[in-house]
Amino acid sequence: MLAVRTPRTILLAAALTLSLAAGCGTTTKPTTFVPPPSPIVATQLALPSASRSPKASPTPEPTPTAKPAAVVPSSNVWNADISHLPVAKQSATYVKSIGASAPVHADFGSGTWDGAPIGIPITTVTSTQKKVAVTFQYKSESDKGPYPVPTSAKIEGGTRSTGDRHVIVYDPAHCTDYELYSAYPQSNGSWKAGSGAIYDLRSNKLRTAGWTSADAAGLPILPGLVTYAEVASGHIDHAIRVTVPTSQAAYIWPARHQASSSHNTSLPPMGLRLRLKASVNISHLPKQAEIVAAAMKKYGVIVADNGSPWYISGAPDSHWNNDALHALGGLTGTDFEAVNEAGLEVSSNSGVCGS
Repeated sequence: MLAVRTPRTILLAAALTLSLAAGCGTTTKPTTFVPPPSPIVATQLALPSASRSPKASPTPEPTPTAKPAAVVPSSNVWNADISHLPVAKQSATYVKSIGASAPVHADFGSGTWDGAPIGIPITTVTSTQKKVAVTFQYKSESDKGPYPVPTSAKIEGGTRSTGDRHVIVYDPAHCTDYELYSAYPQSNGSWKAGSGAIYDLRSNKLRTAGWTSADAAGLPILPGLVTYAEVASGHIDHAIRVTVPTSQAAYIWPARHQASSSHNTSLPPMGLRLRLKASVNISHLPKQAEIVAAAMKKYGVIVADNGSPWYISGAPDSHWNNDALHALGGLTGTDFEAVNEAGLEVSSNSGVCGS
């Protein structure tokens, strides 16, 4: 029996000051996880959202930290340089189905939209943060917990959001990432959510095959977010989360879950990796946009959810220059190509990648 999620609209998110502690993704040996396949498949369908121009907000935020450390091991596929990989045979077909003429849109920035900060927020907690129970709609594919989610945790789209309502909680002391989808705080301090996942950031293990996470593809959200601190450092060293209007009912490594009922193979599968073509000139872009574009050339983007075409994900910050980020709209689908990263896969059940 299929568990079907209600359609999800990509909305904008709550504010963030990101501070990632050093060490989580850099020194620990990768682990390989070999879980049994799951017979349960949950679909997650999303409606594309309209383009919007962020409104400036006069409310200042604290100065961001310097370049955050890698949040997953350096051997993880999120950190893989894919600039040398061969172009996938169906690249042109995939790009056309996503939107060949559709512009890139930075789904993050400064200020607010409809009363909420723009992007997917990250709540950083201390090692003493109390863990609470979370009740899940999709219990069979969610990590039981408990989760160290404070009642004040930032929610994507704000407390009144009717969208995805992602909650990302980062515990640097334990190098752990807790992620919730469709999260709602309860009066007793507990939470209700559609689904949830817990990631040991020192490990390369993937979720059980066929399982969702807080994201449609069954992948973590945190490693694929663009942060201002990274851009301020001059470079982004990982792939970026991206959404597509419609995907096929399939997923490829490192994704663990499909998010569609369509068997049209011209549509991209969850987990598809695309990159900005090396021939695309990005030198004319404003600095913030150029750094993001450079990352899309070297590390690419990973299809993680259904939503608007070429919407890339990041965390809110008052230091973003919305005009600079908007310049990414000069890049369109035809500037991208899908890559074949099968050669990087060491194990279907691990995110560690080969050369």
